[in-house]
Amino acid sequence: TRKLMEVCRMRKTPVIVFVNKMDRDGKDPFDLLDEIEEELHINVRPLSWPIDMGQRFRGVYNIYEQKLNLYTPSKQYVTENVEFKDINSPELENYIDAGQAEKLRSDIELIEGVYPEFDVDTYLKGDIAPVFFGSALNNFGVKELLDCFINIAPSPRPVSAVERVVDPEEDAFSGFVFKIHANMDPNHRSCIAFVKICSGRFERNANYKHVRFGKMMRFSSPTAFMAQKKEVVDEAFAGDIIGLPDTGNFKIGDTLTSGEELHFKGLPSFSPEMFKYIENADPMKAKQLNKGIEQLMDEGVAQLFTNQFNGRKIIGTVGQLQFEVIQYRLLHEYGAQCKWEPISLYKACWIESDNTAALENFKRRKAQYMALDKEGRDVYLADSGYVLMMAQQDFPDIKFHFTSEF
Repeated sequence: TRKLMEVCRMRKTPVIVFVNKMDRDGKDPFDLLDEIEEELHINVRPLSWPIDMGQRFRGVYNIYEQKLNLYTPSKQYVTENVEFKDINSPELENYIDAGQAEKLRSDIELIEGVYPEFDVDTYLKGDIAPVFFGSALNNFGVKELLDCFINIAPSPRPVSAVERVVDPEEDAFSGFVFKIHANMDPNHRSCIAFVKICSGRFERNANYKHVRFGKMMRFSSPTAFMAQKKEVVDEAFAGDIIGLPDTGNFKIGDTLTSGEELHFKGLPSFSPEMFKYIENADPMKAKQLNKGIEQLMDEGVAQLFTNQFNGRKIIGTVGQLQFEVIQYRLLHEYGAQCKWEPISLYKACWIESDNTAALENFKRRKAQYMALDKEGRDVYLADSGYVLMMAQQDFPDIKFHFTSEF
C-alpha cells in the first residue's frame, strides 16, 4: 500500500479511502485517520462517520449527503436511510441512543473544526483523500462511497508522453499497457495485456501500431472485465480499460497508437527491499521454470536481477508474501518447483552517468554487487545503507535511482 501511494503521489492520482470492518472493535476512528496520514503521507477528510463500532455499531452518518444510514447486524443492506440536515435536532435520539447521538455530534463538530472543508478540485489534484467508513462484508457503507465516487471522480485526463501531452478528446487512438496477467486460463497458458486508452476510439479488428516493434497489429477479441466476468467488446473510448490477448508481444509501458510515434511512461518499478536467490528444485523442469519466471516478472509480481559476478538469478520483492506467491504459482501454473536461498542485500539502485569512464570505474570497483534487470539496465545491489551512502559520496558522477522510471 505504501508503494502504491508513492505511485499515486508521483502521478497526482486522486485516492478515496475506505475504513473497513467497523462492525468489529478496533482503533478509535480519529486515531485511524492520524495513522493513515502518517503512514501514507496524504491529507484526509472524512465524508462519513461511524456511530460507535463492534457490537455497538449502529451505522454511519454520511457527511457528504447529510444522511443517517442505520445498520442492523446480519442484514446485508441499509436498514433505514434518514436525511438529517441538522444532527443537533432532538429527532436524532429517535434513531440512536442518547450517548451515541451526543458523541456523534461532538465528533462531527471536531471534524468540521480540524479538517479542511472538502473541495473537489483539491481531491482531483491528489492533495486530499476523502474517507468513508463501513463494513464491506455486510455491504454497508460501500454504496455511499460509490455514489460519492460517481459525483467526484475525474473524467479522462491528459496523459504525458515523451513526445507531447495527449489529450483524451483527440480523435486519434492511443493507449499503453499498464498490466500483464499471465495464465488467465492455465490450460492454455494465455496472457492478457491490460491497456488504458488515453485518447480516441478503439475498434475491434482495426489495425494499430505497436510502437516498440514498429509494426501494425490487429485484435479480434478485445475484452472488458467486470469482476470475474469478461466479454468481447467492439469499441472502447478514452478512460476505458481493455484486455488484449498477449502471446509475448507486450511489456508494461508499451504503446499502441493509430500510427503516431508516442512513448508513454509505464508504471515505475520501485527498489525492492527483500532479495533471494532463486534455484531450480527440479532439473527436469528447467524450461518450465524459466518460462514461469519470465512471465511472472513481465506481469510485475516481482523484479528479476541477474548477478553479473556469478550469473545467478536474484528475485527482489517488497514483502515476504510475494516469494510465497511466486513459489505457489510456479508450481501450480507451470509445474515447476523452485527453492530460495537467502542473500543479504539492502537495496537495488539503477545507476547511470554522463561520464562513461566514471561509470565503468564504478562497475569495476563494485563488480561483485553489479546486476542487470530484465531490461538489461545496470543495477547496483548495495548490501547495507552505510555502503550505499559511501558509494554516493565516493562516486559523485554516478546517478543513483530508486525507481526504474528515470
